[in-house]
Parts: sequence; C-alpha cells; structure tokens
Amino acid sequence: MKMQRALLMLFVIVMAMPLFGCGKGLGKVDQGRVIEFDREKRTVTFIRDVTAGPGNPRYTHLPPVTYELPKEPNETGEEPKAGYRMQLDVRKNRIIIFDPVAMDFKTIEYELVYRKERVKKDDPLVFDRDANKLRKFPLIDRAKKTITVYSAGQKMLTTFTVPDRYFALPEKTWDAGDEVRVYYKEEGKALRFMNVSRTDIFKK
Repeated sequence: MKMQRALLMLFVIVMAMPLFGCGKGLGKVDQGRVIEFDREKRTVTFIRDVTAGPGNPRYTHLPPVTYELPKEPNETGEEPKAGYRMQLDVRKNRIIIFDPVAMDFKTIEYELVYRKERVKKDDPLVFDRDANKLRKFPLIDRAKKTITVYSAGQKMLTTFTVPDRYFALPEKTWDAGDEVRVYYKEEGKALRFMNVSRTDIFKK
C-alpha cells in the first residue's frame, strides 16, 4: 500500500514538473473510470474516484466529468475502454452500474451461477496465449441467460444471471471502463492523459 501511494505521488510530481517549471503555477490531477470515449472529438468522460488514491477506489461522483484530450500526441496515453460497471459486489451478489439515460447509478441484483477467485491476468481462463491478450469480456449468452465478467482488480471470474429485461442493455453495461488520470489547469482540458489500466507500473 505504501509503495502504491509513493508511485501515485511520483506520478503527480512527474506530470506537473514541466509546466510548473514554466512559472505558470501547479495544476491539478483528476482520475476516474471511463464511461464514454469519443475518438473523433478526442474527449473522455469518466466517473471520478472520490478517494483520489490507489487501493480502494470509489467511483461515486456525479455528474460525470468530461475532458478534451491533450493536443500533443506525446502527452496522451493509450486510448481508453469505456464501460458502465462501477462495482461488482460479490458479497451481496449485485452490480452497480452507471445509467446514461437517468444520469445516475443503478443497482442490479443477480443470481450467481459460477465464481472463481484468485484468477490472475495470465490465467488461461481469461488470457488467450495464442493471441497474447486477455479474452473478450463480458461474455453474454442470451440462450443460457448468463453473463460472465472478469474483474482484474478483484482477480475474479463471475458468471451470473439477471432478469430478462436487462439483456436488452448494451454490452458495455457489464464491463468496467479503464481507470484514467488527467493533469489539467483549465477545467475540461487535459494537458496530460494517462491510461492507468494499461500502464504496468500501476496495475493491481
């Protein structure tokens, strides 16, 4: 935990140093889970992590925040994946999602079909060694009425079923978006953008 916090502080300092050195003042860092990404408009929208630190994120801030990506390509990390899943609560068998229509969070209770814990990212259940990448999740089987999700942070593979009406929701409803961080001085305009989920040093 101490190492994670030290890495976070180092990230903030490194991002801020060049602009601070120009005498224009130190900016701010924002972070959260991506719910929308527009490649053409170069904008990213995310639910802010109210803890603002590693270890136990809480994606509960509303409304969502949107940033324009940096104009300089070398200040922009990998493009983020968007998803509406905010929390997979395995103790209460429920998923908390962001509802883009209501612009609010929604809790969906599910019936557990299968769960496997301690599933690392290189486990054959979730990693395709031939393709050298993670398998595609979520897996939605409408015939069997099951949904399978993988939470890398929780190291958990879960298959569940939900009432029929929820199968009409878009696939990204069940997926967790990438965690990202931005450095900015002007609201809504990122000077630097980092996709934390795709950066090994910050992976959980």
